[in-house]
Amino acid sequence: MNYFQIKILLLSFIVTVILGTIIIPLLKRRKVGQIEREDGPESHLTKQGTPTMGGIIIAVAIMILVVFIFFSYAKEDIELAKKLIPMSIITVGFGIIGLIDDAKKLLLKNTKGLKPAYKILGLLTIAVIYVIYIVKGVNLGTDTYIPIIKIFINLPLWIYVPFAIFVILGTTNAINLTDGVDGLCPTVSTIIITCLTVIGIIFDVKEVVIFGTIVIGVVLGFLLFNMHPAKVFMGDTGSLLLGGVISAIALYLKMPLILIIIAIIPVLETISVMMQVIYFKKTGNRIFKMAPLHHHFELSGWGENKVVSIFSLITLVLCIIGLIVI
Repeated sequence: MNYFQIKILLLSFIVTVILGTIIIPLLKRRKVGQIEREDGPESHLTKQGTPTMGGIIIAVAIMILVVFIFFSYAKEDIELAKKLIPMSIITVGFGIIGLIDDAKKLLLKNTKGLKPAYKILGLLTIAVIYVIYIVKGVNLGTDTYIPIIKIFINLPLWIYVPFAIFVILGTTNAINLTDGVDGLCPTVSTIIITCLTVIGIIFDVKEVVIFGTIVIGVVLGFLLFNMHPAKVFMGDTGSLLLGGVISAIALYLKMPLILIIIAIIPVLETISVMMQVIYFKKTGNRIFKMAPLHHHFELSGWGENKVVSIFSLITLVLCIIGLIVI
């Protein structure tokens, strides 16, 4: 990481901390508080009323930094500056969908939020725009890297487009399910995004390095307010946004399959929910004490900090393995 990237990282962190100190009191004043699930862990009931929708901090910080970097680079390398646009579109777009969902939950004072069909339609529309943009607008093509055997395969457009959309929606849902314990989602996401940014450095994909560095600095700044006990929750505004970031960068690098390795925690969180639902429908019993997986470990006696530490350590180890097999 060169001096310029370190400056971006520090600037992103500082901007986020400043925004956090401004926005969190505003959320408190407007009583934008968390509504806990009635069937959730009892220990989470004490979090009722904690300011949520904190993903606004992440979204606004990223937008500020991207605009700043765009105009900084526009003078000397307009093409590189333009390449920041597609990743920014999916980030802001998914953040807006999450914001609408959060706002509806708080307005109606329930945990249902935006209707699933409307949410999927919104995410699908943005995903389609992003995939077409990177294939045709940025001319990245449909090459997809296969880790371990270390080769690119060229997928037909009619296969690549639905595959890429599936990656975006699947990753976003998985990251969204990972949010539920103080600091878990941002910590795991930061490690994954750091890994993808390092891959960007290795393959010299400058726009990914710049964008990834911005997001890392922003999420680290947000973590100051989200670590246990959390002063603010990111809500769907933040979790959908981070899911969009991770999937967008992986596709931009032509390495969506690497997520199977480095994003194993979100993958397992998703699988745990699917297994729980299917098994319960067939037998009336549960495999896990509660799904997603992090709640199972909470009810097994793990504190929130232990869940975050273990899940983050697993993610870190698998990210190192991911860097080895690319």
